[in-house]
Amino acid sequence: MNPRLRHWREAATLLLAAGAPARPPRSSLGAFDYELLLLQRSPRSGFLPGAHVFPGGLLEAADFSAEWLELLPPPPHCGLGLVRPPPPGSSRAPLFATDRQSLGSPLPAEVAFRICAIRETFEEAGILLAVPGRGPAPGGGPARALPAERLPELGAWRRRVQHDASCFPRLCRHLGCAPDIWALREWSNWLTPAGGAGRGGRRYDTAFYVCCVERRPARAAHDGREVTGAQVWLSPAEAVERFKSQEIWLAPPQFYELCRLGNFSSLQELNKFSSERALEGCERWMPVILTASDGYMQLLPGDELYPEDPDHTGEKKITLSTDKKIEDLMKEGSIFHRIVIKNTHDLAVYVNIQAKYKHKNPVVLNSNNSDFNSRL
Repeated sequence: MNPRLRHWREAATLLLAAGAPARPPRSSLGAFDYELLLLQRSPRSGFLPGAHVFPGGLLEAADFSAEWLELLPPPPHCGLGLVRPPPPGSSRAPLFATDRQSLGSPLPAEVAFRICAIRETFEEAGILLAVPGRGPAPGGGPARALPAERLPELGAWRRRVQHDASCFPRLCRHLGCAPDIWALREWSNWLTPAGGAGRGGRRYDTAFYVCCVERRPARAAHDGREVTGAQVWLSPAEAVERFKSQEIWLAPPQFYELCRLGNFSSLQELNKFSSERALEGCERWMPVILTASDGYMQLLPGDELYPEDPDHTGEKKITLSTDKKIEDLMKEGSIFHRIVIKNTHDLAVYVNIQAKYKHKNPVVLNSNNSDFNSRL
């Protein structure tokens, strides 16, 4: 863990995509042969109460535990591929670039954050992504969750891990397995904006990973604490449709990533792209909020309105606002990387900049402004 952080708490989240029969499309994006796991946060949660989110949570000291050295291939990379140097003018996100050894951690961030995402998915959804022995699993296809016949013995272990994260390496030792860190592909890095902090000023520096599994795991019981009993498996298009029909609520980063996954209708296609792209690294994004007269925008790096020196800490108390309407701001502009928010369930992503790190821009999902969208 990084005790030098003052403004964010480090976290990891998992976009878990499971193979599923293609169903008739509910949107213009067409049919998908996979679904994503979304969990509903408790209305009592201090951050994003009631929202549907990807499984994930805070990094724990146990995710850097020296016990993992006995369960994984040797460090420093534990069988993971090396991320290439960032493009000229860019730098590796501090979340990954921080020298963890100088902080007394035996594992690099690339390993610990994957362990965090796998542990949190087990705690919140009862799904354990693991491979026999020390890994990695052979082959480059979608991963497999723990077989259903092993699930009955995990109930008590899950409660132990929820209570004490240091029980997670002990569980893996008991099962003779390793967390399948090699199936997780680095995808993105989001910072909570200064104006979007939760209760008590909580802000997060979160690593997003993608993991493709062959089929939906046999069982995924809810934890009854941070998430409620409501959990759903939806294709990217279905999730966006349910959001717009107010059946579920999504925070802007989750909405953005679902739109980005709209580029891939096939699980094999997503697995291939995420596997090949992951070693490029990813960008670090902190949205900056611009309030308009009839809504607001979350500006992202590359947008023509994004500040040259954004208020990362929140200590400057800088606010961006205008008396103009969102429609006027859109007509006046030409370089976009923004999430436009009219109300809680009316979000749209506008991107016409070149994606970095060999990534994909989101698919524009805003039927209310089709004329404008056709020009992007």
